[in-house]
Amino acid sequence: MQRTNAGEGGFGVAPMSERRRYYDPVLKVHVVQVFQGDFYVSTQPGEMLATVLGSCVAACLRDPVAGRGGMNHFLLPDKGGDNNPDLPFSASLRYGSYSMEQLINGLLSVGARRERLEVKIFGGANVLSGLRGIGHQNADFIERYLKAEGIRVLASDLRGNLPRKVQFFPESGVARVKQIEDASAKTVFQREATKKITAVQTQAGSVELFD
Repeated sequence: MQRTNAGEGGFGVAPMSERRRYYDPVLKVHVVQVFQGDFYVSTQPGEMLATVLGSCVAACLRDPVAGRGGMNHFLLPDKGGDNNPDLPFSASLRYGSYSMEQLINGLLSVGARRERLEVKIFGGANVLSGLRGIGHQNADFIERYLKAEGIRVLASDLRGNLPRKVQFFPESGVARVKQIEDASAKTVFQREATKKITAVQTQAGSVELFD
């Protein structure tokens, strides 16, 4: 597995310069942006993982006993990755099946136990017409995958038509989500598709809390 060391915070795919790691003075946490076709496993306290989702899905996976957690962000379900064995590692991570496998393996490598894993899942919106409902296909995939793997789903905010901003605190397991107004949907989809997503900075009271 071609894994990029992400410095003091953990590891994933994109180098830290692309992740735009920064300190949020409002939430008082170090923020790591997780891009499309990417995953990140946090190994340090005081980190928040953040992403913006249109049709993509993010799984916020955690072992509550080990206190380890991570997030991925995939673009397509399980169709395609297995049919393209020559895809580079970063391209393969666009597919849900491969992305989930790498996120799970990453957590296991830092002390998590598979039987203790729990997850919160977000995204899968049909933000634009003419895309064959790829967002809802992604949502269908992640639900099937987690059921087949026996991973407990603690919270889910999937489907619909609006993009989402997601924040995840691996240490505590708290996840926050805020839907983005429909007027921004096209822009979010374009940014998601090109991996040019700006860092998410919001005040704690402006997002919905998932228990």
